[in-house]
Amino acid sequence: MTASLLVELHTEELPPKALKALSEAFAKGIEEGLRARGFLGPTSATTAYATPRRLAVHISHVAAKSPDQPFKQKLMPLSVAEDKAGKRTAAFIKKLHGLGRGHLAHLPFGTHDGPDVLPVESDGKTDSVFLQSIAVGLPLVRGLQESLDETLASLPIPKVMSYQLADGTTTVQFVRPAHRLVAMHGHAVVPIQALGLLAGTKTHGHRFIAPGDLPVHGADTYVTQLREEGRVIASFAERRERIEWLLRTEAAELHAEPVMPDELLDEVTALVEWPVVYDSSFDPEYLEVPAECLILTMQQNQRYFALKDAAGKLLNRFLLVSQIEASDGGKAIRAGNARVVRARLADAKFFYDQDRKQTLESRIPGLAGVVYHSKLGSQLERVERLTGIAVGIAKEIDVDLTHVERAARLAKADLRTLMVGEFPELQGTMGAYYALHDGEPADVAHAIREHYQPRFAGDALPASPVGVCVALADKLETLVGLFGVGERPTGEKDPYALRRHALGVLRMLMEGGWALPLDRLLAIGREAFVSTPAVKDANGDLAEFCFERLRGLLRELGYSANEVEAVVGQRPQRIDLVPQQLAAVRAFMELPEAESLAAANKRIGNILKKADTVPDSYDGALLLEPAERSLAAAYGAVRPAAERLYAGGDYTGMLKSLAPLKLPVDRFFDEVMVNVDDAKLRANRLGLLASLRATMNRVADISRLSG
Repeated sequence: MTASLLVELHTEELPPKALKALSEAFAKGIEEGLRARGFLGPTSATTAYATPRRLAVHISHVAAKSPDQPFKQKLMPLSVAEDKAGKRTAAFIKKLHGLGRGHLAHLPFGTHDGPDVLPVESDGKTDSVFLQSIAVGLPLVRGLQESLDETLASLPIPKVMSYQLADGTTTVQFVRPAHRLVAMHGHAVVPIQALGLLAGTKTHGHRFIAPGDLPVHGADTYVTQLREEGRVIASFAERRERIEWLLRTEAAELHAEPVMPDELLDEVTALVEWPVVYDSSFDPEYLEVPAECLILTMQQNQRYFALKDAAGKLLNRFLLVSQIEASDGGKAIRAGNARVVRARLADAKFFYDQDRKQTLESRIPGLAGVVYHSKLGSQLERVERLTGIAVGIAKEIDVDLTHVERAARLAKADLRTLMVGEFPELQGTMGAYYALHDGEPADVAHAIREHYQPRFAGDALPASPVGVCVALADKLETLVGLFGVGERPTGEKDPYALRRHALGVLRMLMEGGWALPLDRLLAIGREAFVSTPAVKDANGDLAEFCFERLRGLLRELGYSANEVEAVVGQRPQRIDLVPQQLAAVRAFMELPEAESLAAANKRIGNILKKADTVPDSYDGALLLEPAERSLAAAYGAVRPAAERLYAGGDYTGMLKSLAPLKLPVDRFFDEVMVNVDDAKLRANRLGLLASLRATMNRVADISRLSG
């Protein structure tokens, strides 16, 4: 018999930022535990539920008992199980009693006693006695108890709380104190225990709208009862969708667009059981403060949703999500939140006004008191290095040195402001506002804002050349310095976001089309640390780290592993040219000659690897065989055009120009022996192959494209 299963833990308010992960882990753990024990079938479906005060899971088609399972267990060698007279030994009888099969002690080997049989089988060397029987399935209460225990022990709890049960002596540890446990199979209670609680049928509805006990009639009525009787939307996803819909609907009535970051939507969803949206407002005078400050103040301090007009300008109105349907239409709620936000925005305005009384430049010396890294010194020392790197990059790509130097020197000054102290997320953003207030050039201010970009995967890149120089310098200073003191990512741990910094450098070079060789960039970065003894030269390892990140980035863009390795395996220094090289590789692979040429290239590479020495040229006068003369002639005809196309940046044309080599290359390998006894002749043939391979692999190592 199967029926739906419901398990719910009713607790005090769970940490909102962890609720979604806790809910998913709770449901997944119980499902996997029951499935591993045979209680679930192919049609069993699992649904997770989570509200501020509960974790729950509903699973359909759960068996009341796991299926019986046949098993075979090796007991001992036959020579140990019976003595020379053929009688069962004491060791064998003891073994059977230990397994609860003492009644089989005198059962003839190979005969049945119900489902039990003691067969004798040989592994080719020794005869052994086995127990073959049927393992009776577990009752659901036992399987669920074990699954729940395992799940609770492995939940991703951010911080464990210890609390005492009502008996005053038992201490329990969990994310928050738990008060009720519900476990129902169909309409019947499954008498399991957890956290000092015995399972029953009673849960709680909405704390304010529907207080008191709510008896659950059955596993399949749980969601409906919570909604209709308890005024609780149990599904996290459904509640989130409703909040988003309410926000958009309310905003549309105000002719506005809500600012709804995913993190804020998730957090608010974890704070309410029955979402209701109200609008409120604040004094227009606060709009003088940068919009980013106001939005962060509303989001982080009050979990409000800011509103913008059609042009993207911040309005002095906002939306809030409550879980109370007020009888007065929310008048008191709107007024109360208006009062609360006024105090928060007043703080932001105070920070902004105070910060502007002091220039960014005057704050630079204060960076000496801000530790960057124990082995790399202060933020002031970092700024000096960052400035040197940025100017070095600017010289390479001919960008205004004065503005680059100024932007780099001011880039970290806003770390000493009140606003960034309150909202670290505004680093760079506030620096740009304060730079403009100080009368700095617009491109300097923009570069201060942009130099942290890209901040995350898919983030916009710096748009200005000055911003690119400072952003590259910022990331290079971090990478070269931290690699130089041994601070490298290990496994999933990357506390300094070095992978993100490397990807930022690669994206700026590749997507921005900047002709900056990677080795030159790393050298500029290394030059900034020559007077820092703690920093060793780790540019070799750092380059490999960058190429690994490049491989991953290109795979995410849809290129195959072979395509990526054909290009990246050659350690290209001009990252800006990699997209063109990959496009050329794809075009080359569409040629009918491609597979044969790639295979030949691979064969050439294998031959050259085995050679002790390989000349870098060949003598046409020593080409004796018709096939090698034919290959040299074809190569001589193809090479000038191929080199011309390569020099002109036409990588696709260059690879396609290799097509005429297919037949002479195939003929060469059919008719010519490379490793002949004549050393001079062998070296000449190796030189021909090496020259040919060098030309073929100018764009990419096409041997990587061979099946």
